[in-house]
Amino acid sequence: MALEDAKYLVDEAFTREDLKGLSFENTFGGATSFLRRRYRKDLSGVDIAVTGVPFDQAVTNRPGTRLGPRAIREASALQSPDAPYGWGYDPLSEFAIIDYGDLAFDYANIAGFPDALQKHIHGILAADVASVALGGDHYITFPILKAYAEKYGPMALLQFDAHSDSWADDDMDRVDHGTFVYKAIKMGLIDPARSVQVGIRTSNEDTMGMNIIDAAEVHEIGAAATARRIKEILGDHPTYLSFDIDGLDPAFAPGTGTPVWGGLTSAQAARILRDIAGINIMGGDVVEVSPPFDTTGATAIAAAHAATEIICLLGWNMRNND
Repeated sequence: MALEDAKYLVDEAFTREDLKGLSFENTFGGATSFLRRRYRKDLSGVDIAVTGVPFDQAVTNRPGTRLGPRAIREASALQSPDAPYGWGYDPLSEFAIIDYGDLAFDYANIAGFPDALQKHIHGILAADVASVALGGDHYITFPILKAYAEKYGPMALLQFDAHSDSWADDDMDRVDHGTFVYKAIKMGLIDPARSVQVGIRTSNEDTMGMNIIDAAEVHEIGAAATARRIKEILGDHPTYLSFDIDGLDPAFAPGTGTPVWGGLTSAQAARILRDIAGINIMGGDVVEVSPPFDTTGATAIAAAHAATEIICLLGWNMRNND
């Protein structure tokens, strides 16, 4: 099937038979799965499962990230006809990637949400499939890390963010997107010495042993040097990548709940993500996209690209480990 055959393609999220390959369906029409991957609950033969987590009950400022997964899927249609730029290979054609749909949960039972998400991700990992989650606010990373730590032990966390999310909170049942790193360290889910936070530009004196490359340092040393430093810190430790869209400057990602000026440019983020190819990544997420404040769709577009880069990083290791 080629571009000239686009007139015959519709709703490939449901109609495509092959889990591999690009999609030439009209980008402005049809069902909006992530990158036009097939919606599927059967994980057999799957390499990577993209799943939505439409949860925003943990936000401290502007809400709306529950609508993030839907917006990111829609924005990703722009990328579906082409191999991701700059990688030298096409993960969409080499690997079986599906849209696993959204987590089902009772929106009124906030206390039950963490276990529901942990079990959801556990089911993906139990099938030896990597997960890429579309948030949702940043609290979702905490239950996801629990599932990953169950399988791989304490993880290295690579976190792109304006905020450290390590403010003290010893109530492990409290649902707050600004404390997930603190809780993950306290519970032994991540190894702070092997973890790195990129783009930080808010104050929190207690780093809890996390390595920090703040936004000012990225601007000073450049994206390539930042990527080299990240790889030095992570080593070959099993890594989870969490990309908070507010790691980008509001000029590039205004549609988020807690925007902070002075952040990364989209070009810097793209270069860093490509230059860290070879890290021992096991999964990742993109969080904090709030469509009500994303009037141009730029934030969702950036998030779709970030999620695609996570897929590229996962695929890079899969093809080089075969």
